[in-house]
Amino acid sequence: MEELMLKNLFIGLMSVTLATSVFAAAANSDQTGAKTVTIPAAKTTPVNGKQMYASYCAQCHGLNGKGNGPVAGSMKTPPPDLTLLSKNNGGKFPANHIDTILEYGVKIPSHGTSDMPVWGPVLGNMDQGNALTKQLRITNLSRYLESIQGK
Repeated sequence: MEELMLKNLFIGLMSVTLATSVFAAAANSDQTGAKTVTIPAAKTTPVNGKQMYASYCAQCHGLNGKGNGPVAGSMKTPPPDLTLLSKNNGGKFPANHIDTILEYGVKIPSHGTSDMPVWGPVLGNMDQGNALTKQLRITNLSRYLESIQGK
């Protein structure tokens, strides 16, 4: 049932993906130019990491976290396989590192700025003024990423 709901959510996001694809291609065509595109996004609940992932991350990182989302092909550098985070860190999920990336972004070529090219501004401003809710959002998204690690 939960998988069906997640698939339906993903299908519903495909219309956003078209706009996202255009934005990702534009954002990655000139890594030095400052480009701003506003894409409206529904605010998700901060208690559901899986829902947040499907809404904000799956377009690039893929519904399964393997870096194969519908926007991934338009990026200069493919998104990483998020299911290998523990494996690539000696078998331990790097929770503190992931929390930092979720809160502050990361500067890597595929992202252009320190924000994720599609959702960074949304996630950065979603809970402005409410540090507790922002931390809850980061913690639950990080826990979801931990739950999809390969065995």
